[in-house]
Amino acid sequence: MTLEHPQPLGPGRALRLQAYGGTDSLKVDTVPAPEPGPDQVLVLVKAAGVNGMDWKVREGYLRERFNLTLPATIGIEMSGVVLKLGANVKGLSVGDRVMAALGGLGAYADHLVINAEKLVKTPATLSDIDAAAVPVAAMTAWQVLQVPEFDLRGKRVLIHGAAGGVGSFAVQFAKTAGATVYATASTRSVAHVQSLGADEVIDYQQQSFELILSDIDFVVDLAGGALVDKSWAILSPNGILVSIATTDVVARTPQGRRGVWFSVKPDAAGLATIAQQIADGSLRSIIGEVVSFEDLPQAIERNRTGHAPGKTVADFTR
Repeated sequence: MTLEHPQPLGPGRALRLQAYGGTDSLKVDTVPAPEPGPDQVLVLVKAAGVNGMDWKVREGYLRERFNLTLPATIGIEMSGVVLKLGANVKGLSVGDRVMAALGGLGAYADHLVINAEKLVKTPATLSDIDAAAVPVAAMTAWQVLQVPEFDLRGKRVLIHGAAGGVGSFAVQFAKTAGATVYATASTRSVAHVQSLGADEVIDYQQQSFELILSDIDFVVDLAGGALVDKSWAILSPNGILVSIATTDVVARTPQGRRGVWFSVKPDAAGLATIAQQIADGSLRSIIGEVVSFEDLPQAIERNRTGHAPGKTVADFTR
C-alpha cells in the first residue's frame, strides 16, 4: 500500500531521447505519472542539473553503460518534493523536499520514481534550484579526489576544467585538503576560478600549461581532449591522472605513467554532508545559468560547446 498524494496525478512532461544524434534528437513528450514500488518514492521534480553526461548519452557515446530502449528520458540529478511513498519506505513523508543523484537516467521529467535510499532531504535554506546543482557535481569532485589514496596536504594538484560545476567544487575541496592548486580555465573564467581559492590559474587560451608547470602529483581531468595528452609530461614520477571526461584514458596512458577513468557513485550520506556545508556557507555552489524545461536541449548543447562558469540548472516551475 502506498501513501497517496491528496490530488490525483495527471500526465507530465519528459525530455526523451528519440534517436542518437544532435539537439533535434531530444523531444518533450507527455507521459503518465509512474507508480512507486515498495522501496521507492514518487517525486515531483522541481529542478534538475545539466551535465556533460547528457550530451554524451544523446550522441551515443555511452551506449554500453546505458542500455536504453528509445525513446528514453535522460537527466541524472534533481531536486523536488515527495508525492508518494512505497509501503516499505521509512524516514520520509509526503511533502518532504528532497534531492538526489540518480545513478542512472530519468531526471528530466515532472514525475520521477527513485529508490528511497538515494534521496537526501534538502536543507531548508537551499532552494530547489540550489539543491539541483549539487548532487552530481559535488559528489564527483569529492570522490575523484579520493582516487589517488594519498594525503593531498602539500601535494601539487592540477585541475583541468576548473570553472565548471565539478571543477568549482574540486578546487575548493583540494584547497581545503591542503594542496597547492593549479587550474586551467578560459579567459573569461580565470577570475572566477581564482575566487574559489586556486593558487594559480592558467588561461589555456593564452598560455600553455605544459610549458609552465612541472612535478604535478595529481591531475584531475574534467575537460578531456588534447589536455590529457599534454599532461603526462608534467606529472611527477609517482603522479596520477584521473579523468571523468576521457573514456579511453587508460588506453592513452603512456608506459610508466598512471591514468585512471572514474565514474561517480551515488552516496546519500556524503551528499547530505556536502549539502549542509553549502547551506551553512562553508562551501560555495556556483550556478552560472538557469533555464526553463523547454530550453533544456539548447542548454545541453551549450554544455558540449562551452558555457558560462558554474553549473546550469533547469527550473521546471518556469
